Amino acid sequence: MEDEASSSARKPKRPRVAPAAAAAAAAWEPHFTYLPIADALKQRPRARVCLFAVVAEIGAAFHSSGTDFTVTLRIVDESRKAGISATFFAQEPDLLPCVKSNGDVISLRDVMVKCYLEEFFIAVDKRLSSFALFESKVSAECSPYQTSKNYHGSKHDKERLTQLRTWLPLGLKDFGLKDLELQLRSLKSDSTFDLVCKVLHVLKHKDKWIFYVWDGTDTPAAEFQAISDAEAVASPALPRELLCTMPCIGTVLRIFSDRPVNKASHMQQGTYWARFCNITCKREFGIWKGVFLKRSRVRLLSHEDGSVVDRLKMYDSRNANKVLHQPMGSFPSNVADEYEEEGYSTLMESLTHPEVTHKVKTLVRVVAFYPCEAYELHLLLRSNYDYSIRLTLEDPTARIDAYVHKQNLVQFFGDSLTEVVVMKKLNKLLGIPESEDGDEVVPMSWNSPWIWCVMSSYYCEKTDPWGSRRYRIVDTTIRD
Repeated sequence: MEDEASSSARKPKRPRVAPAAAAAAAAWEPHFTYLPIADALKQRPRARVCLFAVVAEIGAAFHSSGTDFTVTLRIVDESRKAGISATFFAQEPDLLPCVKSNGDVISLRDVMVKCYLEEFFIAVDKRLSSFALFESKVSAECSPYQTSKNYHGSKHDKERLTQLRTWLPLGLKDFGLKDLELQLRSLKSDSTFDLVCKVLHVLKHKDKWIFYVWDGTDTPAAEFQAISDAEAVASPALPRELLCTMPCIGTVLRIFSDRPVNKASHMQQGTYWARFCNITCKREFGIWKGVFLKRSRVRLLSHEDGSVVDRLKMYDSRNANKVLHQPMGSFPSNVADEYEEEGYSTLMESLTHPEVTHKVKTLVRVVAFYPCEAYELHLLLRSNYDYSIRLTLEDPTARIDAYVHKQNLVQFFGDSLTEVVVMKKLNKLLGIPESEDGDEVVPMSWNSPWIWCVMSSYYCEKTDPWGSRRYRIVDTTIRD
């Protein structure tokens, strides 16, 4: 007992802290001096600085050449609208900044300004630096939605955050204007616009980059210019394995670039949404194609970006209603009759059908046929051999060739199989009006009507059923 008492007596007593001093210590917060980006660039080499800025561009996160994961953001503020890149490293991808939307605000603590090849950038040390991300909305809370583990907030952050949120609408032109943002359903030829879409595939073909993009809507139906060969409008088919990864509703647009595009290699993964800024589009043989301009660029978007969320909601609503699967803006004509019991499918749904042989009803336009000359059609119809007439069909999702075989000609064209009658009905499918005096007139352009038709698939070679799959039109009749 004495030993315990004496031992206890020898222990130093904890010093008392005055109540006022304790309150002051609890109220203490670290104070950070946030520099404008332009001033940070003027600091001495390798000096550590603190920044509060707006995220203008989101980079792709990927595995670095070492053991870390890395991502690069481009940040801007009032002092430097051109911005500066900030590169982050972390042992796990979840530890990297995950920006919800372009225009969100980021706080960076103890980062270093460096220069490489005469270009400045921000280096973020994964051990010493810290960051926090805030929503860009003025009405949003001032608390961050993501912080690094060593980040500590300060009461002075709110003032700087409010300043940037107030400035952001004035600098919105640096991130893309909403009134220049189009969807695929509202494309216009030879206009300049922004397109928010999911990048499904990226292909480098010769000296061009081709982006296959989608936003869940359908491109407008186009008029066709006078052409003499159906092959001219047949688009090359992508491999079936790739087609099966693409949505079956909505147009997949191709965007072409003659120059290298930043982030293109990352977008080949088919998981990114992006904003294609300042692009244009045109139509070739009735097919829409996007085109890069000198001032065009690509910005990656988060799945939580407002524009992305809006498009996904619209697609989910369309996908839930079978009627809305049909082409946007289509008005089926009474040109053709078909059996009602067949269920509707888009052409892409048929192309990606798990079975080689199947039967579908679809809503399409005829954009070309072969043979397309009256004398060739005359020789074909008088032939004793098996033959077929090839129609090129399209809907917003795909363009395919389908055949009317000899045994289906009477059902499709009617009992009178003269070249005059057949050519007249084929022109009707193209939307070419009949001349009043009976003379054949080739118009400069035409607008094909939407028709219902039934198709069945078959294959020509047992050893290669998928590679030799073809389509025939059945159970469909063109009205007089």
